[in-house]
Amino acid sequence: MGNRTAAARLAKALAIILDTEGIPLRLRAWDGSEAGPEDAPVVEFRSRRALRRMLWSPGQLGLSRAYVAGDIDTPGDVFEAFAALSSAGKFARPGPFRPPTAAKLLALVGTAIRLGAVGPNPAAPPEEVRRIHRKGRLHSRRRDSAAISHHYDVGNDFYALVLGSSMVYSCALWPGDSDGMLAAGDGGTIAAGLDAAQEAKLDLVCRKLGLEPGMRVLDVGCGWGSLALHAAGRYGASVVGVTLSSEQAILARKRAADAGLTDKVDIRVQDYRDVRDGPFDAISSIGMSEHVGRAQTPGYAAALFALLRPGGRLLNHAISWNAGPASSDPDSFIPRYVFPDGEMISLGEMVTALESAGFEVLDVEALRRHYALTLRAWVRRLEENWDRAVELTSPGRARVWRLYMASSALGFENNLTGVNQVLVRRPGGNEPPLRRTGWL
Repeated sequence: MGNRTAAARLAKALAIILDTEGIPLRLRAWDGSEAGPEDAPVVEFRSRRALRRMLWSPGQLGLSRAYVAGDIDTPGDVFEAFAALSSAGKFARPGPFRPPTAAKLLALVGTAIRLGAVGPNPAAPPEEVRRIHRKGRLHSRRRDSAAISHHYDVGNDFYALVLGSSMVYSCALWPGDSDGMLAAGDGGTIAAGLDAAQEAKLDLVCRKLGLEPGMRVLDVGCGWGSLALHAAGRYGASVVGVTLSSEQAILARKRAADAGLTDKVDIRVQDYRDVRDGPFDAISSIGMSEHVGRAQTPGYAAALFALLRPGGRLLNHAISWNAGPASSDPDSFIPRYVFPDGEMISLGEMVTALESAGFEVLDVEALRRHYALTLRAWVRRLEENWDRAVELTSPGRARVWRLYMASSALGFENNLTGVNQVLVRRPGGNEPPLRRTGWL
């Protein structure tokens, strides 16, 4: 009878979707039955609706919807469960998810019939972005604003729970002795050092830009103003920060007022393409260019070149796609739930775009492993404040963030993605230093 339990049949269904002979998980079905390797991470199927979602969307999207809706859960270590799943079959192959063959889809339907899971397609969780195409053409100003709002206007209190007091939503800079924390997966120790690591990153950016008192700085995608406050407070710079998120701008302005820096920090709800009051002595773009899109990256680089005075430096800090040529899949988890219209490009593509715009490359620093540590710290903070996170948003939104951050950490650890700081300058003006000792 073991092969006829709900869990055993679910295991066969999941193997069909993954295109594997077996599964790397211990499945626990709604009736209490279990199947799969006994020492594998446990994944609970809480209702037949989870299988129905997989039947209608037999890939990453169906499983993601089931997880966000609470039809599937991971009662143990979320990293272990997601790592096992992401390393199996089709999930281990970069690029769009290829649907099952007709024969395998028929077998999947048969399993659903035997388990009483056949029925209408369940509604997608409300946290899923829909109809963004109605906001205009891809990367138009209106559509970009809607995409940014979906991700960043979740609520400042929620972000504070996850990010900590630094309110920095990008890769931190960890000390050299952090290797042991990553190897051990010591989330508590990592989370405790998060604020210091974020301050170290902010200071590194300022040093790379060569900031001095009185310099005029543009911070593109300024978030909650953390870099602007650091540059103004520690280096005496005058900073214009632009964001498309009204909630970010509200808090960033309050933080500037609380710090007594309103004379040095100007936060605007503005598209970088609409900034007209250049030139600036330095420009920072931290974790923003992922929203620009591959086709628009040359225009992005040209726009920042035009806003920078001769001799001025730009620091572009961005996630890169490291897994080789692959087309994006608009029906995967990240664009449907996290970053609609977001697009990662390779480091080479970014450097080419910057050089083609006229910039001279001064330095490139890879921070891939630093982002893995940062994401593990954010997951730890989310899980420690889970009930409050749910109260501030929704159970589904909290689950979106846990899935997104944990899977992203694994992507950095496995070198599917990277993050790089590319420092460039507009030719002319004062020559750059001979060595990098000014910011190392």
